[in-house]
Amino acid sequence: MEWRLGVVGSPVAHSLSPLLHEAGLARAGLTGHSMRREVTPEEAAGLRELVLREFDAVAVTAPLKGRAFDVCDELSDVARRTASVNGVVVREGRLVGDSTDGAGFLDALAAAHGPVVADAHVVVLGAGGAARAVVDALVEGGAASVSVLARRPAAAEALAASYPRVYPGALVYRPVGVVVNTVPVHGRGEEGAVLQGTSADTIAVDLAYEPRETPWLARYRGAGCRTQNGLAMLCYTAARLMSGWWGVALDGAELLEVVR
Repeated sequence: MEWRLGVVGSPVAHSLSPLLHEAGLARAGLTGHSMRREVTPEEAAGLRELVLREFDAVAVTAPLKGRAFDVCDELSDVARRTASVNGVVVREGRLVGDSTDGAGFLDALAAAHGPVVADAHVVVLGAGGAARAVVDALVEGGAASVSVLARRPAAAEALAASYPRVYPGALVYRPVGVVVNTVPVHGRGEEGAVLQGTSADTIAVDLAYEPRETPWLARYRGAGCRTQNGLAMLCYTAARLMSGWWGVALDGAELLEVVR
């Protein structure tokens, strides 16, 4: 079988997913190709037909993770909990969706910094599909508390209401173990100040990887925090997705070497 893979979302011109897909195919002993497919919010209504017509499996990026959830015929447990899908595979004409963003985030964090989530106080910026996946993983990973800060308070409140130990808004006077920015770069406003409670022990993670160091991440590095961009998460997330598509174990660390 010649696998037709791709990434859908907007913007995707910068996406490294095709490179990771082709590296994954080679490591799995399979053949195929991968492409970027720009799909704007206005075109999202045709997502199901597009995937069935042009692909065997796709990675899904912003702003389509919620729409992908809506059009799938089958969903993993994590996708159901988060109402978000970051990967779809076609099986016998049915779309099967999964969400590996959260697990990939934890994999990347642990690879770089060790087991830092359990009992930590975490702040998540944003309340979209990526944020839901990250919050879900943080709760499953045993975080002591997760504060969700979003420009739309209702979105933060809805996310917090779905989980224990998750709160809309800041928790004052708590040491921040990890702060995660899930807001897409093109959707960010003016960079704010470093959060209260951060220190040299804080790990600041930006899910963006282009540029490698955003102004937001640079601000936290300048404040003495440990920092990490989203490149490793992208690779570990892709490894989990492709492992599920093909039933072959793939190593996110090996994929990271491909794109560094």
